[in-house]
Amino acid sequence: MPFPELNLSLGLTDNDGSVFYAGSGEGKVIVRTDSALKKYNITITISEQEVGSVFLRTHFKGAELPAEIEVPAYQMIVTDDKTNEKEIYKVTRDTFFYKQQTTKKGLWSFFGLKFLAPKNFLFENIPFEPLKEEIETYDISRYRKLTSEELTYTFQKDGQSIQIFAGDINTLKVEKGTSYFVIVDEQKGQRFIGDILYREKFLKLTPSVKLQLIKRKQVSKEMKTDKKGHIDKLIYI
Repeated sequence: MPFPELNLSLGLTDNDGSVFYAGSGEGKVIVRTDSALKKYNITITISEQEVGSVFLRTHFKGAELPAEIEVPAYQMIVTDDKTNEKEIYKVTRDTFFYKQQTTKKGLWSFFGLKFLAPKNFLFENIPFEPLKEEIETYDISRYRKLTSEELTYTFQKDGQSIQIFAGDINTLKVEKGTSYFVIVDEQKGQRFIGDILYREKFLKLTPSVKLQLIKRKQVSKEMKTDKKGHIDKLIYI
């Protein structure tokens, strides 16, 4: 009779040094072993579907620079292959770094009164996108770092540093050369963190965590904002 949940099987051993050895020198002894401890997967899928935007703090010291900037958000789905339960989140896929200040063209510029013209702020985007396939999968299990307030996965791919961040987005300070996927939820990342920890506990064995990244059709290379950080224009590759 099969045991689908425990997946019990029979094994043979005559090695008295084995943890499965059940005899006292009698030769081969049949023992029952548990091969059911199946390792499950938690899958984080970041889609190409845009679902609004979110404001991220810039931590700029200059008074003229925006205190925060608007960044497009995308749908992210978390599931596992045991419960098949799905949770949906928002996540950013673009990492913008300040490049320069510009003057918005308009009536004031036409009359040579540029000092009265509204200011624009130009940001350079350093995104991370699949290079070959439309959907690429990455095993990020061993890159996890968990504290009481944050959960991050930081890893290298194709010479680029990538970080998935869940926590208080107002405390995140981006570093040049790293592409960030910032998970946005109303509980400062705690909903996502609780979701992952719940799944790990329910699956018993520490599951592997897979990141599935869907390639976008359009990726911005630069973004212009107004003084308040609202998107004025996205410039695409």
